[in-house]
Amino acid sequence: MRKGTFLELCELLSPALKHQDTRMRAALTIQKRVAIALWKLATPDSYRSVMNQFGVGKSTVGVAVMQVANAIVELLLSKVVTLGNMQVIIDGFAAMGFPNCGGAIDGTHIPILGPGHQGSQYINRKGYFSMVLQALVDHKGRFTSINVGWPGKVHDARVFKNSGVFRR
Repeated sequence: MRKGTFLELCELLSPALKHQDTRMRAALTIQKRVAIALWKLATPDSYRSVMNQFGVGKSTVGVAVMQVANAIVELLLSKVVTLGNMQVIIDGFAAMGFPNCGGAIDGTHIPILGPGHQGSQYINRKGYFSMVLQALVDHKGRFTSINVGWPGKVHDARVFKNSGVFRR
């Protein structure tokens, strides 16, 4: 990610991520919390590895990931991403041998720490705690829709039926 993109993301998320220093310690900067969350979400690194990478406690990594994820849901999830003309996308897929295709969609399970409430709802069919992420990409692999936040127990079809892609 480019530095300018990162700083813009931090600015967009700042209303939900602002924290005050306490008498006990200074709050982590918004940039550090966003960097921790992006690193954890973008790599297969363990919480312990991310903890060492950023010089914070293991629980701080988990808190930062949740704070940033909640800020994204609260402030950015409702924004519609449009990356091009649908006909251009259809033509792009047709050139790859997929005629009349407007996007490629799939879901995945993002591992999470077990929540304190309704934990059984977050245990997926493979037996671990997760949240479902559904993504749609265009012919160039660019994300055009992301739906995240459903408990791991929820079936992909239900996530799809409740997504903006299905309602369009």
